Amino acid sequence: MKVVYSNEHIDHDPRAFIVRGRMKRSNEQPERAERLLAAVRADGYDVIAPDDHGPGPRAAIHTPEYLRFLETVYDRWQLLPDASEEVLPNIHPFPGQPCTYPDSVVGQAGYHMGDAACSIGPHTWRAAVGAANSAVHAAELVLGGERAAYALCRPPGHHAYVDRANGFCYLNNSAIAAQHLRRAHDRVAILDIDMHHGNGTQGIFYRRSDVLTISLHGDPHLFTPFFTGHAHERGDGEGLGYNINVPLAKGTGDEAYLAALARVMETLRAYAPGALVVALGLDAHERDPYQALAVTTPGFARITAAIARLGLPTVLVQEGGYLSEDLGPNLSSALRGFVSAA
Repeated sequence: MKVVYSNEHIDHDPRAFIVRGRMKRSNEQPERAERLLAAVRADGYDVIAPDDHGPGPRAAIHTPEYLRFLETVYDRWQLLPDASEEVLPNIHPFPGQPCTYPDSVVGQAGYHMGDAACSIGPHTWRAAVGAANSAVHAAELVLGGERAAYALCRPPGHHAYVDRANGFCYLNNSAIAAQHLRRAHDRVAILDIDMHHGNGTQGIFYRRSDVLTISLHGDPHLFTPFFTGHAHERGDGEGLGYNINVPLAKGTGDEAYLAALARVMETLRAYAPGALVVALGLDAHERDPYQALAVTTPGFARITAAIARLGLPTVLVQEGGYLSEDLGPNLSSALRGFVSAA
């Protein structure tokens, strides 16, 4: 399995992260990718840099005004008097109310940034583009005949909507990879095993039937993103029945997780996709800083082995998984499990 990795993320080191009203350093730090990269190199995988795949794959998912916002907002923000070091919103439009797209960069920040966990610094756009290029490059490898490829993406992407950043995410790498795979396949599936619901991915494909979205995640009654990820959210219009959410109780361990995974596999097989994107979060681990689920390090190998046995061309896209001594071993276990069963 080839690993696609862009070092453009290194200078993206967001500092502004508001948790329960307190400003903290973001959990989404460059060291995450450095530990993941060290793990794949130690395991002997072939690590390659992505080509520049241009704006097309990003524009196939995200709106033009949002892409312009991400590319230009930092410089425009710095022209404001007494501006903060990073772009951080302080006002948002109200759902269900009339909304005019704002001229003010402050208003645009509130429009395009969903929370206080996606601050934008001078290197954020470059990092996000590098991550998206990694996802596209991995998809290209699979389209070219590789059984599977792993995109070591940072920043992650599954919380990013068509026109909104959210939860450490700016460009939706998994959605971009899935849309790229659609060039060769009538139907593509996304299986999201991150601890948090893939709310952006759900939003992007909610009214579509050509991309099946399945997410296993911590119960949103207890964990962010709170407003989405509930089992009754099944899609809308043409997409009704093509969005599957499986909320899991706090402390769910290997056996219960694998049982839930086995149930959604039946739906996935029935959908008969031509290719699969796995949104590979590692934050379901028992010692991840979020402490929500309790998957063990060997458990990740069992999870990915079950996915590999589907026999589908697969792009694995890195999502969450935060700093602990277990982060690298968790990735090693996940990739080893997939390769051994593929």
